Amino acid sequence: MNRNSLGARSCRAVTAAAVLAVLTSACSQSSDQPDSAPSSATADVPGQVSVQVGDVDLTITHAVAHLDASGTGTVTMTVRNGSGVPEHLDMVGTPDGGRGALTGGTGKGSGSMDGAGILLQPGTTVTFGSNGPSIDLTGVHGVTAAHTLPLALQFGVARLVRLSAVVSSD
Repeated sequence: MNRNSLGARSCRAVTAAAVLAVLTSACSQSSDQPDSAPSSATADVPGQVSVQVGDVDLTITHAVAHLDASGTGTVTMTVRNGSGVPEHLDMVGTPDGGRGALTGGTGKGSGSMDGAGILLQPGTTVTFGSNGPSIDLTGVHGVTAAHTLPLALQFGVARLVRLSAVVSSD
């Protein structure tokens, strides 16, 4: 083993340790310290979440997962983009590693699908469901004892937003 390979190996080890230290400290940060990532003010209320930090002002309400016995169905919800910048919903993740299928509404405005996902224009409210954009789920598992379905919503500006949708079997 030459001296350069030992130096490169040491450099990689130090870098990996530094990354691990940063991730560990970020995960163990107390709630009274400021967080640069969006924070969820109402994340503990099933069916709703509000994210307000920096350029992000996003409110999701009335989130319901309409599922049959096999875990197939849709998610309905209302999303308000109160910020001054366009937002996009580009992925919905489920607890079992699955993903919801996104379909945009008609037209070219808020609720339509473009290359970045479902468009949410500034200052608009979009209702996901039968007459707007939709989220279809197939074979989802992970409904909690409280009859909620944990979802991870990936937005372009707000980034990852966690939400517990109320589960309905209607």
